[in-house]
Amino acid sequence: MGASNNKTPAIVILGKGALTTARRIQQLYPDALVHGLAERVEGADRTYSEFGATLRQLYQQDTPIIALCAAGIVIRTLAPLLLEKGAEPPVLAVAEDGSAVVPLLGGLGGVNVMAREIAAGLNTAAAITTSGELRFGTCLLNPPSGYALGDLELGKRFVSDLLSGESVRIEGAAPWLAQAQLPEDDHAQLAIHVGYAEREPCANELLIYPRNVLVAIEATVPDPAEAVRGALHESRIAVQALACLLASETDMADPALHAAADSLGVPLRFTAQASAADMARQALPQLLPPLSPVHGIAIAVATEPLDIERIGRGRGRLAVIGLGPGAAEFMIPAVKAELARANDVLGYETYVRMAGPFRADQVLHCTDNREEMQRARHAFELAAQGRSVVVVSSGDPGVFAMASAVLEALHESDDAQWHAVDLEILPGVSASLATAAQAGAPLGHDFCVMSLSDNLKPWEIIEKRLDLACQADLALAFYNPISRSRPWQLGRALEIVRLHRVPETPVTLGRDIGRPGQTLRVITLGELTPEQVDMRTMVLVGSSTTCVFPRANGDQWVYTPRWYGEKPVK
Repeated sequence: MGASNNKTPAIVILGKGALTTARRIQQLYPDALVHGLAERVEGADRTYSEFGATLRQLYQQDTPIIALCAAGIVIRTLAPLLLEKGAEPPVLAVAEDGSAVVPLLGGLGGVNVMAREIAAGLNTAAAITTSGELRFGTCLLNPPSGYALGDLELGKRFVSDLLSGESVRIEGAAPWLAQAQLPEDDHAQLAIHVGYAEREPCANELLIYPRNVLVAIEATVPDPAEAVRGALHESRIAVQALACLLASETDMADPALHAAADSLGVPLRFTAQASAADMARQALPQLLPPLSPVHGIAIAVATEPLDIERIGRGRGRLAVIGLGPGAAEFMIPAVKAELARANDVLGYETYVRMAGPFRADQVLHCTDNREEMQRARHAFELAAQGRSVVVVSSGDPGVFAMASAVLEALHESDDAQWHAVDLEILPGVSASLATAAQAGAPLGHDFCVMSLSDNLKPWEIIEKRLDLACQADLALAFYNPISRSRPWQLGRALEIVRLHRVPETPVTLGRDIGRPGQTLRVITLGELTPEQVDMRTMVLVGSSTTCVFPRANGDQWVYTPRWYGEKPVK
């Protein structure tokens, strides 16, 4: 069971009273996560701080939404996004006690199917108001997965004619309509036509295309998207019946092929064969692949919609992500989406747990924090198998984190499959920036970010760089300032800083910023001692121009002005 647009829904609740109903709905959609309002809901799978922003973000990501609240709240929240009626995810409002299920948006995305599923699970009735569904028991303009509607506007007119009393005949195999209450007549003027052949749209036909056509293509074909369209037209096959493109594994990273698949709106799969004819025969050996008039292209047609996952394999993906400082609201939407699509998640166990919760089908690979290169190589091995893999870092992956290790592993490898992986680095809020934001703007001018760990670089280099940064009067951000195995380095670093900074220089200490129990202190360089710092503390040392002034609540603001030297005259 699942959402009709093939995406996992999000269950969004505002109060703890809705959690029981949310868990009942979750039994229908086991991969769905319950999103609860922070400070009001305990025990949700994921928390959020702002209902409106969360709902709009889910909607814009095409995520089906099951909101356990009044329908009016949902409508007012999403109203700014509804200026144009078009493709939209299913959106439903469900009473907190489960007594009512109201489909609001996504009639063509299967919202009424979901409404009936949820209502059955809650032992209530769905408030279906769509006239076509009420009359015929199905949405004719929303064929099931594996089929595509020909023309939406003509389809609306077709359904309108049916509702006005016309009868209809069915041409082709449409098993999902067997239980529908359609006014069928073998001699009817209106016809629902199901088939892959190219047909001219007309008002008295509802065209539905089974996605049962595969096109194998070689990378040498110029303008591949137009070439595919031309080949299908020459073979009298509708573009809407195209299920996927198939290419050779050696061309897995070819940008033109990926652009063609995006243009045609279909997946791109890969196989070991090199020629288009061999690829088509290997994918559908029992069927006659029609010869294409375009060199480098072969077309194969199946008797039923294709199961894409059984055609070749997809291009593996490896994303190196930054979680930010720890709080879910500081994680960028692209990172959340990447975690949702992942098959495998790799990282230091503390960070992997921060990235959760996870679905039962997602595989976690937790390792020690010192095993970065092994982790990076393992990630490429998994991605090269066609899996979607995420490597987790806290903060930003490019700041003393896993992005460098992943790229180094790829740089050192001559494995063509590793280099064909779709690799992307997704940023996060680094600890220095999160701490600075809490304090104000201590890094508001030029600054230097340094790690005081000498595990991977000599201490002599650290001292030299620190001395030069102090001479340049840069604000300083210290990562990895101290640990049990490195108890003396911070003291030595402060000795160097004090050669160039006055004791009154502001210092910001942020511990576990963005996580439960976070603390922020503003002191001076003269007051700072190594005992006030641990491995989870970010140390920000001001420059000669860094300023401090009181906040209304008794704390202090810290900022480094944008000007340098004398203050500019306004």
